[in-house]
Formats: sequence, structure tokens, C-alpha cells
Amino acid sequence: KAIVADLDKLGALVEVKPHKLMVPRGERDDVILEPMLTQQWFCNMQEFAKTALELVANGEIEFVPENWQVIYNQWLENIQDWCISRQLWWGHRIPAYYDKQGNIYVAHSLDEASAMAGTSELKQDEDVLDTWFSSALWSFSPLGWPSPTKELATFLPSSVLVTGFDIIFFWVARMVMFTHKFTQQVPFKQVFITGLILDAHGQKMSKSKGNVIDPLDLVDGISLEELVTKRTANLLNPKAQDSVAKATRKDYPQGFAAFGADALRFAFALMSTHSREIRFDVKRIESARNFCNKVWNAARFVLMNIENSRELIGNKAELSVIDQWILSLLDKLISDTHYAYQTYRFDILAQRIYEFTWNEFCDWYLELAKVNLTSTNISVRTATVNTLLQVLETILRIMHPLMPFITEELWQEIAPLCGQKLVPSIMIADYPQAQSSNSELAKEVISDMEFFKQLCGTIRNLRAEMNVSLATKAPIEIEATDTSGTLVDKFTPYLMSLAKVSDIKRVASFTANTPIAVLEQVRIRLDVVVDNSLQRERICREIDKLTKEEEKLQVKLSNQAYLERAPQHLVERDQQILVELANKLAQYKAQLDNLS
Repeated sequence: KAIVADLDKLGALVEVKPHKLMVPRGERDDVILEPMLTQQWFCNMQEFAKTALELVANGEIEFVPENWQVIYNQWLENIQDWCISRQLWWGHRIPAYYDKQGNIYVAHSLDEASAMAGTSELKQDEDVLDTWFSSALWSFSPLGWPSPTKELATFLPSSVLVTGFDIIFFWVARMVMFTHKFTQQVPFKQVFITGLILDAHGQKMSKSKGNVIDPLDLVDGISLEELVTKRTANLLNPKAQDSVAKATRKDYPQGFAAFGADALRFAFALMSTHSREIRFDVKRIESARNFCNKVWNAARFVLMNIENSRELIGNKAELSVIDQWILSLLDKLISDTHYAYQTYRFDILAQRIYEFTWNEFCDWYLELAKVNLTSTNISVRTATVNTLLQVLETILRIMHPLMPFITEELWQEIAPLCGQKLVPSIMIADYPQAQSSNSELAKEVISDMEFFKQLCGTIRNLRAEMNVSLATKAPIEIEATDTSGTLVDKFTPYLMSLAKVSDIKRVASFTANTPIAVLEQVRIRLDVVVDNSLQRERICREIDKLTKEEEKLQVKLSNQAYLERAPQHLVERDQQILVELANKLAQYKAQLDNLS
């Protein structure tokens, strides 16, 4: 009031307003928080930062992905002195000692400080070192430093540090600075930055928020009520208990099923892109669990189907086209996994394993192998039996780092059959290496199989469109060129089995007013009686689809910028596709005219 009166006398008072003082309080105990100025210890960081920047700039330390180097550089280029003291009751004490006159002696020990002060009547500073100061020593202090231990020589520098982007400046940079200062070495050669795992709503997981998901609950399973109890305990703000419980019941109304460790590991490998964040998605874990079941069932299928052919295991035989095909794809998979590990693309690693195992091995090769295993030709059976075991055993070793438990269980049974149990556990078995094979032959085999898969899919679609059940085998006629006709002959046994065909007849030509599907150099006729109206509908759908593709490609090829900038082989490819689309459209339109 006195101040207001004085200001008023001076004519300097503009306005008087009531003000409510905002007093900060602790969330847990509601105690008033008051700032207190105290003496702090600081570390001069300029020389440290200069060295740390140079180590990354000259390539001694590499960031993966490399864009995180920008964050590292920005912090070090704008670094300030680091407050290294904390007022906590635990931790490494600040190595500073005071005499009765308040003089400070920084020393390695009390004895050293006493020698410096000329008296033993000293008091050590009560502050402790910042947690990150101690963490900065982690790469070398646990290895016996400063003694020249075997562990220090073996593990410094280490190969790679795996961490999150949120502590690049807290931990990564400080380890680099301190390790080089005290050992003249880098702490690690690469820094792999992973995305932070967030909850389903994009929030950082925190026990105080009640949105944490314990990995063990996903492995072993947990009921809804147990999950609610767990997530509402130890909240930073106890008042949020009801909202956390409500959100948990909404997001996970059934709690979590027991997915198992392998499914959890594989799911997070699939989600491990080089992005800033990884959102938790229980559906991805469910998908990974289904994949684990697929692998288990595939192994049981192989063991069951070779039961009557065990005498053929280990024998040499000429590989059939499907055996050559799956081994070629397996070799490509191995190369891809090595690349994925080298570039830390665990998402690509998991995706390639998933695609090969589910799509190529299980959906195609196992079905095709059934045909060979019932063949009267013992050479064909021998080759397929051994290929089944070889591919499955190799897949298990490829999968093992991501799915250790299922692969170990199955490998112990599969490996002895194909002579691969050279060590007691899959975890110390050699990781598969790509074989130097005839690349041209591999390309040819893969191309032939793509033709077969397209042919098989076309026949299945034709049956579906004509309402011919897969339970009923139907005859087909095929009009083909010499080259494609040879392929049809090669794949006839497999085509009859997978496309449910009773008979395949090669013809020079046939009338167009029957159910016909058009492929490049091949036309297929389903030899059944059908309603012409259904046939017209099917052909019109095909014409509409092909017309849209043609129009889209014509727009692309009419773009002068594309023609000038795109590689010549891509332009030529698009031009060839346009010709093929025109040919197919002409054939379908001719069929439609004949039906009218």
C-alpha cells in the first residue's frame, strides 16, 4: 500500500489490479516449492565439444540414420558450460574439499586434498555429480579403467551403441567427449538411433502417466482388471486414476492374450523403421503371433510329409524347377538379410523373412512340393525331400535372432535330419551365407515361376468369375506360342493340382465366344457351359480395368519431361507395356463382339 501511495504522489501510478500469486506445489504431496539459490559446480565444455565434433566429422563415429548427426552437431556447436552438481542424497560425491577458511581443494582423494591444504581438517562438498556425468564414463569405467585390463582392450571401442534420439546430447555426446578425453579412443564406432515407442495415441510411455505396457504382460498375457490395477499404481498425479482406468478399459477391453516372446520380438522388428517414433499396435503383435504359428505348422507339415521318404534324405538328385526356384529365392533372401543387418533396417529384415516364409515357401512351395512327393519318379521325390529340409533349416537360422525360442525348438528336430546339427544350439550355428550360383539360371527359373503363378491365378479367377467351384475339377484349353507352350507343358502337373484342372489341352486356336482369359502370348479357355451374360460382365470388367491402365500409361508417356529425364530402359518398358495392353484390349473386345 505504501508503494502504491508513493507512486500515486509522483503521478506515476497508472492502474491498480488485484493479482493472485501462483505458488508452485508438488503434485504428490502438495507442498509449496520454493526456489533456492545455491552454489553449483560447472564444467567448461568448449574443448570437449570441439573434439567430439571432429570425431564424427572425420568418420571415426557414424550415426545411423545419418540425419541424427545434425542434432548431435547442433547441440555441440552451441554448447554451454555444464552444471555437474546435484543436491541429492545418493551418487558420486563432488571431489572438492573445504578447510575452515572456506578454501577449496579439488583432489582425487581426501589424502591428496589434505596434502594440498596442509591440514586434515577438511569437509567434502555434499553435492553429488550429475547422473549424466557418471553415465558419460560408462563406456570405459566398468572395464577396469584406468588399469590396462583385458576387458578394456577387448571392448573399447565397441562396435555400436543402440539408443533413442532423446538422449543424443544427454548421453551419446557426453560419452564421446569423456571417453576420448580419458582414453584417447572413441567409445563406439556407430550410433544406431531407434524410434521411441509411444502408446497407441502417440504419447510417450511413462509410469507416472499410467500408459506403460509391460512387455512381460504381452508375453504371458494379463486380464483387464490386472492391467487396470497395474497402470493406476504409482501415478504421478493420483487424481488421474479414474481417467487412466477408463482409457485402459476402452483401449484394451480384453486385456492382453499371451502372445509369447517370439511374436513380441518379431512384431517390434517389423515396426522398427528409421522414424522418430514407433506407435504401439497390438494388431501387429497378433499378426506376428499368427506368423509364429505359420512357421510351427510349416515345420510340422514338412516332417509329416517326409515321414515315408526318410531313406531319401541326404541322397543327391537333379533339382526340379520348383526346387531350383525356391533355392534361388532363398539365396536372394540371405543376401537381403545381410544388407538389412549392415544398414540396421530390422523392419526390412523382418518383412523379407515374413514375405518369403509365408508367401513363397508356405503358400507356394509347400503346395507344389506335394505334387513332387507323390511322383513315381524317385529322383524328383529325392530332390524335393532334401530341398524341403534344406530350406526349412536355413529359414530357422535366418529367423533365429528375431524369434529365438520357436526356432531353437524346431531346429533341434530339423537340423539332425539334414546333417546341420554341427553345434549343440542354433544360437551358435553359423548364420546362412548366400551361395555363388548361376545368376542367369536363377533369373530364368524365377521368371518361369512368375509365369506359372500368373497362369495359375488367372485360371482360378476365371473359375471364380464363372462360378465354377474349386471343389469341381474342370478341363481347360490353352492357346499359346511355342515358348509359352513349352512352359505350360513344364508346369502341367502343378497346374492341374493347384488350379484344380482335370485336363489341359493345347490348341492352335479356339472360338472367342467361350470363357477366355488373356495373358501375354497365352489365351485360356475354361471348357464349361456358362451363361453368356456372366461372360459379358466378366469381359466388360476386364476391358474397363485395362482401359484405365492404358489411359494412365498414355498420360505418363505423353509427358515430355518424363521422356527426357527418365532412364531409357524405363521408357522402353512402359512403351512395351502399352503395346501389350492394346493387344489384350483388342482380344477382349473381339470376344465381346462375338458374344453380342
